[in-house]
Amino acid sequence: MADELNKGVLMLVAGVKGAIGSTLAAAVAVMRDNPDLVRPYLMTAEKFPYLGDPAGFGLAGWDVSEMSMTEALAHQGVLEKAVWAPYAERIEQVPVKPAPAAAMDLKSQVAKLKADIQALEGEFPGMTPVLVNLLPAGGCHDLDRFPTSDALYEGVRVPPLADLAYALAALEAGVPVINFSPNVLEIPALVDAAEKGGIPLAGRDGKTGQTYFKVVLASALRARGLFVNGWYSLNILGNADGENLMDPSHAACKLENKTDVLEGVLGYSPGMKNFGKSAHKVHIDYYPPRGDAKEAWDVIDFESVFGLPMSLRLNLQGRDSILAAPLVMDLARWASVAKMAGCAGLVPELSFYFKKALGEAAAVSFEAQLAALEKFENFCNSRLMEDV
Repeated sequence: MADELNKGVLMLVAGVKGAIGSTLAAAVAVMRDNPDLVRPYLMTAEKFPYLGDPAGFGLAGWDVSEMSMTEALAHQGVLEKAVWAPYAERIEQVPVKPAPAAAMDLKSQVAKLKADIQALEGEFPGMTPVLVNLLPAGGCHDLDRFPTSDALYEGVRVPPLADLAYALAALEAGVPVINFSPNVLEIPALVDAAEKGGIPLAGRDGKTGQTYFKVVLASALRARGLFVNGWYSLNILGNADGENLMDPSHAACKLENKTDVLEGVLGYSPGMKNFGKSAHKVHIDYYPPRGDAKEAWDVIDFESVFGLPMSLRLNLQGRDSILAAPLVMDLARWASVAKMAGCAGLVPELSFYFKKALGEAAAVSFEAQLAALEKFENFCNSRLMEDV
């Protein structure tokens, strides 16, 4: 039987004052008094009783910003002040550590972060810690030549992405890692550390809005035998994420994640059959008036018998961080359970939540991902609950 004294999940967030992180702070604060504003939107709310009250989340983290948490909430503009103002005092109590200086070498950054993790765990006794990476998209890197963390320390003085230090520190501290950012963390050194330490390392790039519906629609089209000739996707958003992605080097991995998912579901590249080249296009544009209220357009061209063409249009007017926050909370609970159940390394069963499905035989279609989640839940329960 799992530890009945578990008091919930502690989310240790890299980038806690960003749009998603500050939204999480509001959600955690609101959940204590008004769980109906958040709990119904969690997929795991009725699961894993051995984790304690689903509303029992703790939150702490790191950020480069010197703003207070409430200043960050106001600055990000995701929520109207009237929503979070009654909880301002509680939100201000979220412990935030300064991010490691970018000039510090990798080993020093990891040492600092491990000390921070230990200190933050002490502030939330009885809670299960999970590292959540919400850092912005950075450039792609080539660190596959380092098979272990020792080799990584020897070969990399200053990490090309700050995410690497956070993930390595968490794994060395025995803390599961959720990579909600588009940055690549599943490098050999980190996977090796996760496997040897018996720690879950889940995902790349949270699947929140447009890509989620793309997987649903592509799975439905494939199931009906409708052949996709082309798929055009446009995202317009005006938050910091959108501005950051205007740098082509920062957008590269993000666009790759959004593009690969469709080919994975369909089993072919739209356009190759009829045009000899891909007709799957993904564009992201920064449009300041939108703020966090992202708009996404999809144009899908498909055909059926006799090759007769048809077309589908989808317009999503979503809210980036509002869609992301409950997924992060769900993932934190899944990661806690995965560790308790003895899972180590990449966790392909959680591919439902990510654009990039990682791990051996990770499911890619919507129906297969849901089935994998259910099977994984049963597996974890069989290990952690009596009479299951």
